[in-house]
Amino acid sequence: MAAHVIPHFHNDSGVVTIEIGVKEFMCVGAKPPFDHPHIYIDMGDDNEKVCAYCSTLYRFNARLHGPETLPPGHLFVEAVAA
Repeated sequence: MAAHVIPHFHNDSGVVTIEIGVKEFMCVGAKPPFDHPHIYIDMGDDNEKVCAYCSTLYRFNARLHGPETLPPGHLFVEAVAA
C-alpha cells in the first residue's frame, strides 16, 4: 500500500500569500519553536484558504507540484534525529 503524504508548509518569512501545488496540506505557522498547532487544511473545490491561526492565505497553483511553493522555500521538513 502506498503512503499518502500530506505536505506541511510554514510561513517564517511572513508573506501574505503562499502559492502551493496541492489542495490538502498542513500549516505549521512559523518554524518551531514559534509554530502554532499544526492544522490540516483541505481546499476542496476552492482555490484559496486562509489559515485560522496565522492568517496566511494559501492559493492553489496547478503549475506547481508537490512541495513546490511560490515564493520558494515554504515547505516544512521536520528534522529527524540521527
